[in-house]
Amino acid sequence: MISQTPSTDHAPRRLVLVTGPSGAGRSSALNVLEDAGFEAIDNLPLRLLPALLDRPGDAQSVALGIDARNRDFSTEVVLELMGRLSAEPGWSAELLYLDCAPDVLLQRFSETRRRHPLAPADRPADGIAREQELLHAIRARADVLIDTTTLNVHELRAEVEQWFAPGGQRHLTVSVQSFSYKRGLPRGVDVVHDCRFLRNPYWVPELRSGNGRDAAVAAHVAGDKRYTDFADKVLDLSLLLLPAYREEGKSHISIAFGCTGGQHRSVAMAEDHALRLAEQGWQVSIRHRELDRQHREGSKP
Repeated sequence: MISQTPSTDHAPRRLVLVTGPSGAGRSSALNVLEDAGFEAIDNLPLRLLPALLDRPGDAQSVALGIDARNRDFSTEVVLELMGRLSAEPGWSAELLYLDCAPDVLLQRFSETRRRHPLAPADRPADGIAREQELLHAIRARADVLIDTTTLNVHELRAEVEQWFAPGGQRHLTVSVQSFSYKRGLPRGVDVVHDCRFLRNPYWVPELRSGNGRDAAVAAHVAGDKRYTDFADKVLDLSLLLLPAYREEGKSHISIAFGCTGGQHRSVAMAEDHALRLAEQGWQVSIRHRELDRQHREGSKP
């Protein structure tokens, strides 16, 4: 859908504390939670957490990464914090623990040549052993435990989404935009469709000053005998690609439509495509690069 549904005022906010030994995938899990709509914060000092949670008018769920590198980290503090949060009526608190076999953790540190945070001058194996001993009681308290020993990054994403993404589904947002070829391709776009073969309203005097959001301009573009087949095939392509991109773990896809001036044909196609994707249940945002530029320049004093 193009517009998001607001959350209810009385629904408890989700708070997920993400922890586990260094190298087990905590940062990757936080990235997945951020893609799923959580506000993700890594290594926030625990003493600052009450101020974060007491922000008025904020309904977004929070994912907080904590580990032994936190300045005020201790097993007792984390367990006490989980106990307090579980009693808070406005919050639904969960502890996600990313675990991994020591030999695989050692292999990961060897491959990346990173220093273990608990073994500044020692062997990584010593730091791994210290950290697992330190986290033992927290591991036992975990609401969700994911063993990443044999998981690749895509399998880890799927595991985290199964527990924490809405409905257990991967979240993918789609950005649709129009642009002018005279000003070059937009940055970071994934898929580009060239609309310059469609008939151009620019050459119709009464349509020239309009844009593709105007009904008359859109009708003129849609009147091209090739328009329907083009629009249908572009939609079929998007409906084929979007689920595949989502399964691959992408969280955002940008689809662009271009024409000569970025005012008529590309705008009409982008508007039509965004609406049809939204009708298929996709979350879609839309922007028109050239129209936005004209608006900015027109509003200057």
